Amino acid sequence: MSKPKLAPYNMCMGNETITKPLGLIKDLEIIVHGIPYAMTFIVIHSIVLNSNYLILLGHPWLKDVKVSHDWGNNTITM
Repeated sequence: MSKPKLAPYNMCMGNETITKPLGLIKDLEIIVHGIPYAMTFIVIHSIVLNSNYLILLGHPWLKDVKVSHDWGNNTITM
């Protein structure tokens, strides 16, 4: 994996605070259900302690791999 490159923008987080990403990792190939995708990841410093999450995938990734979320049944399909 390549070193993160400089992120040219700030981000508004879910709690409405503004943060500067640590960097971007562009065109990292991931494989989901046998299908390769070249994705860009935004690297941020997480301030959440004792979190079970190693990575959080946001809307652009979910849109790119055509994820469908059924909120009623709490299921995600691709």
